[in-house]
Amino acid sequence: MTPRTRLIRFIGILFAATVFAGAAAAGAPQSARAATYTPISGTGSTWSQNALDQWRKNVAANYGMTVNYSGTGSSAGRRDFIAGTVDFAVSEIPFQTAPEDGSAPEKPTSGFAYMPIVAGGTSFMYNLKIGGKRVSNLRLGGETITKIFTGKITNWNDPQIAADNPGLAMPNKAIVPVVRSDGSGSTAQFTLWMSKQFPTLWNSFCTLVKRATPCGLTSQYPTYGNAKAQSGSLGVAGYVSQDYGEGAITYVEYSYALKSGFPVAKVLNAAGYYIEPTAPSVAVALLKAAINTTPSSPQYLTQILDGVYNNADPRTYPLSSYSYMIVPTAVAGIFNTAKGNTLGAFTSYMLCEGQQQAAALGYSPLPMNLVLAGFDQIKRIPGAGSANVDPNACNNPTFKKGDSPTNNQLAVTAPQPAACDKQGPNQCTTGTAGAAKTTTAVTGTGTGGSATGGSATGGSATGGAALAGAAAITTTAAAGDAPTYDANGAVVSGSAASGGSAVSSTPFTLASATFGAQQATMLAAGGLLVLAVILPPVLSRRLRRSGSANGK
Repeated sequence: MTPRTRLIRFIGILFAATVFAGAAAAGAPQSARAATYTPISGTGSTWSQNALDQWRKNVAANYGMTVNYSGTGSSAGRRDFIAGTVDFAVSEIPFQTAPEDGSAPEKPTSGFAYMPIVAGGTSFMYNLKIGGKRVSNLRLGGETITKIFTGKITNWNDPQIAADNPGLAMPNKAIVPVVRSDGSGSTAQFTLWMSKQFPTLWNSFCTLVKRATPCGLTSQYPTYGNAKAQSGSLGVAGYVSQDYGEGAITYVEYSYALKSGFPVAKVLNAAGYYIEPTAPSVAVALLKAAINTTPSSPQYLTQILDGVYNNADPRTYPLSSYSYMIVPTAVAGIFNTAKGNTLGAFTSYMLCEGQQQAAALGYSPLPMNLVLAGFDQIKRIPGAGSANVDPNACNNPTFKKGDSPTNNQLAVTAPQPAACDKQGPNQCTTGTAGAAKTTTAVTGTGTGGSATGGSATGGSATGGAALAGAAAITTTAAAGDAPTYDANGAVVSGSAASGGSAVSSTPFTLASATFGAQQATMLAAGGLLVLAVILPPVLSRRLRRSGSANGK
């Protein structure tokens, strides 16, 4: 190789490398250029944990932000916040001034605020087979559910269950209700619904289990009869998903059924339709939620769900709600202003960009009115002054620039239910949640039908289309996770689990299919690099020929 050839090659490679490095720098994670964030930690709800885990993963990768979170249950989270051992807590219910278990009133000694973070549906995940084949289209009325979880209905062939499911020849099999053994916001939400909708049944059960009546919500579900008690959302979902869980049913956030690959029951609403807790059905239901909007009230931004339970819109899922993050409004305990800067940035991310993944994760994104209220709470966090609280710079999927706070784009386009989802002689055969692709044959009466045939006013005609791809997401236990065991000693999550049948708290990874300027620049740089290697020898030969010709 001549000196001239080496020079040409060196210049070409240097140029390509410069372009390549510039492209890489342009596409580097923002954390490489962002301000330093002090790590923060929190505990609480497992109902919200799948969303929180994904958001924590996102901000770690994109902003170099460390947010530690442990799903210990809502009750434990509230206690940790009071003790000052965490920077934030997550709960489905506010602090309890008169806990039903007789424990001391929950009275924080420092300032706090409730901030909505994500909405969803408390679903009823089950494991049932007919003739050896999994059932994926179970339907249950509210009274039927209450009787199952209060010991009044104990067999799957009970006439009341059969009436809900005309298309299924229900098997003669004992029902195993699976309840939470720990203090749980999921339990509180579920029992609040039963106490409001079916007070006679609920109070009768409370008397049976030696609870004072009239009894309202409880965070500690009483054990009874054939019921099994498991810790955490992973525990109850994991029990149901095992082979020995056949015949079992539990209450758990919809996200866990999606992750475990199991179906949920469609629940009868006030309009006479059996509805699955998809993102659109939850969004429609929460349009009837009443919210405490008095800023001076200690219950500011807490939810009143009576209107949700009895929403007459046929698209609505009756057990819809949202969870709160409890944030500090004063420096106390382990919390300081440096952590406030991180907490402000993280909560702003959750209310905006984070909500884009809510539906795929099994939740429903928060509407504009709750996002604006959440922004008001971020402003109260010490040290959070640099956090984005501008709705025009918030990439939330439920609203766009110029929208009214009472509007919800998801609710506007929510599909109407299919005719076979209406209470009556026919029953849709289409599966739900994690078993959406499993169709259940008609073994009873009626002609069946598809749940994907519902029409929409200004929206999709496919019921639950917002979650169409979510059921295909599968997860495995992260390496190094401590295994979690159920009451029978079987692994339901963690590094010891195998076969992918266990429910894992590993966050979803949602791949990006975009091809932007960074990718185009890097492709061009790669092309230049190839040319820098190929062209010098070619040019050198041409130059030699030219030199030889001129010398003749």
